[in-house]
Amino acid sequence: MRVIISGAAGVLGEAVRDTFVKEGAMVSCIAIGREGSDDDGAAWFACADLADELATSSAVGRALAWMGGIDALVHVAGAFEWKKVEDSSVADWRALYASNVETTLVTIKACLPSMRAGASLVAVGAASAQPAGVGMAAYGAAKSGVGRLIEALAQEIAPRGIRANAVLPSIIDTPRNRTDMPDVDPATWASPAAVADVIRFLAQPGSRAISGALIPVTHNG
Repeated sequence: MRVIISGAAGVLGEAVRDTFVKEGAMVSCIAIGREGSDDDGAAWFACADLADELATSSAVGRALAWMGGIDALVHVAGAFEWKKVEDSSVADWRALYASNVETTLVTIKACLPSMRAGASLVAVGAASAQPAGVGMAAYGAAKSGVGRLIEALAQEIAPRGIRANAVLPSIIDTPRNRTDMPDVDPATWASPAAVADVIRFLAQPGSRAISGALIPVTHNG
């Protein structure tokens, strides 16, 4: 299996990479400022901005050339910011839209021409996008955009035999989240490995009957 993971340098991206590498997949990782190969055999291709069409097309093109094709794209890249509506600016909303929706769109468009029947796409939304709570308006709107993109895309590419789905994690247990939320019990959060396992399932042929789904991943793994 040949897999591209975009936004692979974060905690969830690393977990997704590890999951696919351990099962013997050929893995290309795209991230800011990282190039070469790691000890596990995964290849890294630098891309300064996944919302930039030229930069992303270049990184994806090099990944495709190295693997000789693609069976699955896992788009992990995104950004989060907690801010109340009255304290937010239009620039805040645009930044979250670019980091979440635009990066998803641009990366998918770069990969789709090389995908064949049986291939799959998996994006990362957020369980907190619906309903969105206090301070979550801009982030929730952006992640809702990812969901609508996946729903429409799944229908558009169905005639080609390609699937598109998204996972909707709750708070993921990362060092950053533990630092930012010291008063919250992380035992209730989803582990990166648990989220990665769901992503792996959606990327593989065993989930061939699932497309256009937004799957909550909220149980402590």
